[in-house]
Amino acid sequence: QVQLVESGGGLVQAGGSLRLSCAGSGRTFGRYAMGWFRQAPEKEREFVAAISWTGANTDYADSVKGRFTISRDNAKNTVYLQMNSLKSEDTAVYYCAAGRGPILTTLHREYDYWGQGTQVTVSS
Repeated sequence: QVQLVESGGGLVQAGGSLRLSCAGSGRTFGRYAMGWFRQAPEKEREFVAAISWTGANTDYADSVKGRFTISRDNAKNTVYLQMNSLKSEDTAVYYCAAGRGPILTTLHREYDYWGQGTQVTVSS
């Protein structure tokens, strides 16, 4: 069993920054890819960013490239999402997820474990 707990969400003005954290436990955290997804009201959950098990490879949705940065600290079993230049359209519940293997993927179905989510609200 894997537990993922997100934190760091909140209310921020457009143009501001937030840093999300996701603490993992229950298996060897460092051997698996991790991802961030988000879901806005009445919309489907969408991919935001992913990182391979070593952190050497990352991928981002086009909508967040150049503004968001995913990183991980395997010694702390934690993955981060630094969000800069936030826009109102970034408002959503953000979820972290643990992949099935070491290679990153953007596909929702390739992630087996999910956190409970953290709300990010960007006011314009």
